[in-house]
Parts: sequence; structure tokens; C-alpha cells
Amino acid sequence: MSSEKGILTNRQAFHEYHILDKYEAGAALLGTEVKSIMAGRIQLKDSYVTIKDGEVWLINAHISPYSHGNRQNHDPLRSRKLLLHRREIDKLTKETNQKGMTLVVTSIYWKNGRIKFEIGVAKGKKLYDKRQAEMQRTIDKETRQQLKEKAR
Repeated sequence: MSSEKGILTNRQAFHEYHILDKYEAGAALLGTEVKSIMAGRIQLKDSYVTIKDGEVWLINAHISPYSHGNRQNHDPLRSRKLLLHRREIDKLTKETNQKGMTLVVTSIYWKNGRIKFEIGVAKGKKLYDKRQAEMQRTIDKETRQQLKEKAR
């Protein structure tokens, strides 16, 4: 049985993109980065995932410096290598070569004592898609409230 504990969910990614496929990746992190992530001090606001020279990289993810770190503390915005199997990288390369596809981190979680990044193959939403999703959320919320009232 694998124990999974969520650290962070990138809600903005679900708002901005249609997530079509998901992959689980490890990451090559420094010790102070792991401790900062454990404290929840990571921000994925402007981050994205790219493939360079057959390797997958997380760019622009901000991991705050560890509060008890010394002069060997990490650079908050450095590029971090994500660890995937070769066939997964080849599949991601093929999928992102299609028009309008990109890679984003959808969530970060613990699994068996290791930090895992969930990468989503995403297609950008148009403005009317965002409005439609917002309207659907509002309708669902009102329906739940009405059902709750009837149950009383």
C-alpha cells in the first residue's frame, strides 16, 4: 500500500488548461529544497515544464530558501530536472509537438517518502471555456444548496 500525502495542487493549471494526460515524475532536488517543499514553501504560479536534449526540466518554480539553511542554501528559481522513464519522455515529446500542447505541473505530493510531481499534458482554454466552467461550478453549488435545504 502506497501512502500519498498532498503537498500542493496547482489550481490555476486546471483553470487555464484542459488537462488531457497525467504523468508522475520524481525530481532531482537539493536537501534545502526538500525541506522547504515539506514546509509547503513552493509556488508554481509562472512555472512550466519543458523538454531539452531528451531531459525534462521544471522551469520558474519558486522554492523559497530554507529558513535554517546556511550559505549552501539553494537558488529559489533554478531549473530542476524531473525524472521520468525514457519511453515516457519520448511520449511527452511526441504529445507536445502537437499544436497547442504544453506541459504543466498539476500537483506535488509525497509517495513512499519521496516527493513526486504530477505533470499534465495540457491544451490552453479559450475565454469562453473558462466562463462555461465557472458557470457550471456556480450551478453545481446552487444545486447542492437546494438539495441541502430540501433535506431539512
